[in-house]
Amino acid sequence: MKSRLAVTALTSAIARRNNVAGCVVHTDRGSQFRSRNFGRTLARNGLTGSMGRVGAAGDNASMESFFALLQNNVLDRRSWSTRAELRIAIVTWIERTYHRRRRQTALGRLTPIEYEAIMTTPASQAA
Repeated sequence: MKSRLAVTALTSAIARRNNVAGCVVHTDRGSQFRSRNFGRTLARNGLTGSMGRVGAAGDNASMESFFALLQNNVLDRRSWSTRAELRIAIVTWIERTYHRRRRQTALGRLTPIEYEAIMTTPASQAA
């Protein structure tokens, strides 16, 4: 994996938010996340990097669970003719189902969108 992909994903996530300063970005110990470019992007945006421990599978358990759901609900459902078609299916599943419909025990049986709305202060919503 190249650092460019990780930096592009981080930059995209930052662009979707107004103020990310002070947020923690947790990753595994992949070389793309230890790269200078990724570190500079974190620093430039006031983000704090956090990495899982070596050999600690529990550190990535929530992401592994997410990818298992993605595999079962999108990737394994049918064959995909093009990458663009698959990309649209993945984004649609994440935005429509995972973020807006799927209630999560760790969030008090709320969807991620509902949880974020509760956790976002009115002042930051107005900004």
